Amino acid sequence: MNWLHEIFRLSPELALFLSLAVGTWIGQFKLGAFQLGGVAGALLVSVLISQVGVTIDSGIKNVLFALFIYAVGFESGPKFFSSLGRRTLREIALALILVVSSLITIVAMAKFFALDKGIAAGIAAGALTQSAIIGTASAAISKLSLDPAQLQQMQGNVAVGYAVTYIFGSLGAIIICVNILPKIMGRTIRDDAVKAELELLHGASLLAPGQEPALPELVGRVFLAGPAAGKTVAAVESAADPLYPVTLERIKRRGEVIAVTPEMRLNDTDVLLLVGRRKGVIALASLLGKELEAEEGPEMVMQTSEALLTNPVFIGKRIDELRQQISVDVRHGVFVTALKRGEVLLPFKDDTVIQQNDIVTLYGSEQDVQRAVALAGPLLIKSPKSDLMFHGLGLSFGLILGLLVVRIGAVPLTLGSGGGALLAGLIFGWYQARKPLSGNMPTPASGLLRDLGLAGFVAVVGLQSGLQAVQTVMSNGISIFLIGVVVTVVPLMITLLIGRYVLRYDNVAIFAGALSGTRSANPAFGEILDKAGNSVPTAPFAVTYGLANVFLTLLGPLIVALV
Repeated sequence: MNWLHEIFRLSPELALFLSLAVGTWIGQFKLGAFQLGGVAGALLVSVLISQVGVTIDSGIKNVLFALFIYAVGFESGPKFFSSLGRRTLREIALALILVVSSLITIVAMAKFFALDKGIAAGIAAGALTQSAIIGTASAAISKLSLDPAQLQQMQGNVAVGYAVTYIFGSLGAIIICVNILPKIMGRTIRDDAVKAELELLHGASLLAPGQEPALPELVGRVFLAGPAAGKTVAAVESAADPLYPVTLERIKRRGEVIAVTPEMRLNDTDVLLLVGRRKGVIALASLLGKELEAEEGPEMVMQTSEALLTNPVFIGKRIDELRQQISVDVRHGVFVTALKRGEVLLPFKDDTVIQQNDIVTLYGSEQDVQRAVALAGPLLIKSPKSDLMFHGLGLSFGLILGLLVVRIGAVPLTLGSGGGALLAGLIFGWYQARKPLSGNMPTPASGLLRDLGLAGFVAVVGLQSGLQAVQTVMSNGISIFLIGVVVTVVPLMITLLIGRYVLRYDNVAIFAGALSGTRSANPAFGEILDKAGNSVPTAPFAVTYGLANVFLTLLGPLIVALV
């Protein structure tokens, strides 16, 4: 083992990436319906590697966690702020239930097993994965009327209890939130995440990458003019339902494609390319001749573009008002396929009111789309590059917030770096959704920050504390470890059952996010996001996570006072 120790001494980053690689591989295996997952796998492998002796700087852990939690907040900012309101009262209740049940469980176990104040507080910090309890408990212990040797011993016991119980504190939260909760509710996180996202999309179809509808809303079809001979182009187009417009984009006459004008009259042998809403094209087909295969007709390339609605002409107007206000010439050949406010898809109905910086998706020929974009506002171009200035400022702002401390009596309250980075991510994500021309971060980039940040964070935790935890268990028996298991499992299960049957959570993805947040269980939350495949669990997690950082921190002095 000495050679392994020497290798990891020379290159501690090797231990980190080896933990990620092997842990992710192990996490892919299934035992029935149970799957460990990459985050828990990285934690277990890092504990195993730590046994040969690995020294890795805590700064790496802090950077990785800040990247993870900022990316989560940035992706979820628009949805988070739109979800705030009376509905969050349930999340507040859930966080309080977890804190109260945790305090009762810890005090009961400490009394039953005659634990001293230091060990009890350390078990709470590790089993609940709330490192801030170490600081608040140690500060409370220092104020006890004990001799210096006793105080030092008791404060040292805080670290021992924390080291032994932290590993299962992370793993147990993953098992309960990711595996047990879906079993109890009888549905999967993914299914309910899709269901919740569909509700946010107001019934619009939700397609995974690589999927497309078999019957698209917008179609192009080729017909002979036939019975429409003698009619003008404008007359044919006006025969369509205004709610399902159709454009005659191209005419092929005697083998040549000719320019289309509204006044042009059709010949019975003209080949017509119609583009428009499916329902409108089908209705017009009965007025035309035989449908032809596409290769027999004129070819045309269509494009889809997004524009930011900044023109004052549109702001504050209803859809039906704009339809009457904008001339037919401007609207001709342009089809609106989506309307978004931030990341929220809006229903394209007559009574929908346009707001500043709403995003409209336009479909049509290049010439038609460019004309519409020039009227609507600036074109939104998806860039593969991230705005590092914007996000560097965001992370800096969050870390500064995390340094602020507010004292209630002798109890210091702080967001910490994690809470600060999450809050900054939410704010900057919300701002970027409102001002999408700045602060770009492509989805693959934020996905990398999430995955690498979380898995790397738990791997560093395992490398740092795994050796001490195993040694303590071997020298002192497993009683502290088993007590930690109880403190991890019992409050979470009580909160789960009350949340399900009293607070009436009925969506697995939303409930799992809220439950993991009550414990500040970031590894569990990472696995939940992976299972969900979207950001639905993030809004409830953000609420309960912020509350947990405050409520759980208060447990330190309470445990010292009650044990």
